[in-house]
Amino acid sequence: MPALPPAVSVIMPVLNEERHLRNSVRHILEQEYEGEMEVVIALGPSTDRTDEIAAELVRETASHARARVQTVPNPTGRTPAALNAAIKASRHPVVVRVDGHGMLSPNYIATAVRLLEETGAQNVGGVMHAEGENDWEHAVAAAMTSKIGVGNAAFHTGGQAGPAETVYLGVFRREALEQQDGYNEEFIRAQDWELNFRIRESGGAIWFSPELRVQYRPRPSVRALSKQYKEYGRWRHVVARYHSGSINLRYLAPPTAVCAIAAGIVAGAVLTPWGFVVPAGYLAAIVAGSVPAGKGLSLKARLQIPVALATMHMSWGYGFLTSPRSLAKKVIASRRPAARQDQGQDQDQGQDQGNITTA
Repeated sequence: MPALPPAVSVIMPVLNEERHLRNSVRHILEQEYEGEMEVVIALGPSTDRTDEIAAELVRETASHARARVQTVPNPTGRTPAALNAAIKASRHPVVVRVDGHGMLSPNYIATAVRLLEETGAQNVGGVMHAEGENDWEHAVAAAMTSKIGVGNAAFHTGGQAGPAETVYLGVFRREALEQQDGYNEEFIRAQDWELNFRIRESGGAIWFSPELRVQYRPRPSVRALSKQYKEYGRWRHVVARYHSGSINLRYLAPPTAVCAIAAGIVAGAVLTPWGFVVPAGYLAAIVAGSVPAGKGLSLKARLQIPVALATMHMSWGYGFLTSPRSLAKKVIASRRPAARQDQGQDQDQGQDQGNITTA
C-alpha cells in the first residue's frame, strides 16, 4: 500500500475578509490532495463579519476527518505577526501560505508538494493570477497581469520554472521556517522577500513554477488600490536599503515617472508649454498599453485600465520616494542572521504522514 503524501498545514492571515474568506477556504478544503490537511486562520481586529464567518467554518469542519479549520488571534492586525502565530499553532511538515482573498487552483497543494520533492527547494511558489468580479476589478486584474503594469515580474506575468529570488505566497518545508525563526515582524510589507532572502543566504533554494496558480481578487476601489501600491513602493525602498544591490530598473521606473511628470507639469505651467509633453507622453503610453491588456473585456472595464495603471505607477512611485530612512534603519536594526542548514540533520518530519526529502 503506497504511503500517504505528507500532511499539510495551511496558514491564513486575515483582516476584513468577509467578502472572500469562505470561498478561499472552500478552495482549500476541495483540494485534490490525499494527505491530511489543517487550516489555521489568524484573525486580526476586523470590523466586518470576518470573525463570525471564521467561527462558522470552525464549526462546519469540526467533524471532518481529513481537514479542519481552527483560528488563532492576531491582535496587532499585522501580516507577519499573523503568519508567525499561525505557524506556531500548526503542526504538519509542509506549510502552505494563503491569503484571505486568494483562491487555490484544484491541484495547487499536490503540485507544490511534488515540486518540493523534485527540486529539493525550501519554498516553492507560482503565479498570482489576478481575476476580478466587476468592471473595475477586471481592469485592475488586466493591469496587474500586463508588463506595462508590473514589468517582467514572473509571479505576475508567468515565466519559466527555476530558482527565484522570491515567490508569491509560498509552500514551505516546516524545518525551513523553524530554522529561520519565522517571519521578521518588523516587515509590515515585503516580509516574504525578507524571509526568502534569509533562506537563500542559508543555502536553501526558492523555486518558481508556473504550474502553481492562485486566483487573486484585486482591491475594490481606486483608493484601496492606491493605498496598496503606495505601501508596496514604501517597503520596496526599505528592502533596497536593507539589501544593497537588490534594486533594478523595473523598481526605479515608477519613482522616475513620478519625478518626470511632476517636473513636466511645473515646467509647463511656469516655463514653457513644452513641459507638458512629458505627462502627455505618459498618458499616451498607458492608453496605448491598455489596448492589448484589455482584450476580451467589456468597454467599461477597458476604459478603466489606464486609471488602474496610473494609480499603480504613481502610488508605487510616490511611496518609494517618500519612504522614510528611519523606517529602514528600524528594520535593519532588527536584521536576523540567516540560520545555516544542518546538512546532516535527519529531514524525516513526516512520521506516519509521509516524507519530504531534500536534494
